Amino acid sequence: MKPKAILMTLPILLVATVVCFAQNPQIGTWKLNESKSKIPAGAAKNHTVVYEVAGDSVKVTVDGVDGSGATTHSEWTGKFDGKDYPATGDPNGDTRVYKLINSRTLTFSSKKAGKVTLSGRIVVSRDGKTRTVTTTATDDKGKKVTSVAVYDKQ
Repeated sequence: MKPKAILMTLPILLVATVVCFAQNPQIGTWKLNESKSKIPAGAAKNHTVVYEVAGDSVKVTVDGVDGSGATTHSEWTGKFDGKDYPATGDPNGDTRVYKLINSRTLTFSSKKAGKVTLSGRIVVSRDGKTRTVTTTATDDKGKKVTSVAVYDKQ
């Protein structure tokens, strides 16, 4: 290969590599894999979670069922910067906070009237095909309840 062709190809490869690595592995549609999850009886289940780019923010749409089996739908749009952003349809809170820990890990919490009602950690596997969401909440009796939900990327 001629030196000039190599010099022309290198910047293209560099840009392509940067674009591939810059993509957020959280983005996409995730379906609950109940057989791999450890969700206590009577706890809410989020069957489908969609992360999508919304301008310079991320929109998260969650569909599932509450502890009694009634359908739920919530939405949140914000940044993974550790700040409160409004959530709609979330029975656990009126705001949600996400914070980026590293390229594959987020922490989050839901707050109602400024008080944390649920918190957790989201980790996307190295191959980007699964994500594990570990949450801790306090039930109606004041007992801490931990749940581990595993999702498959669609």
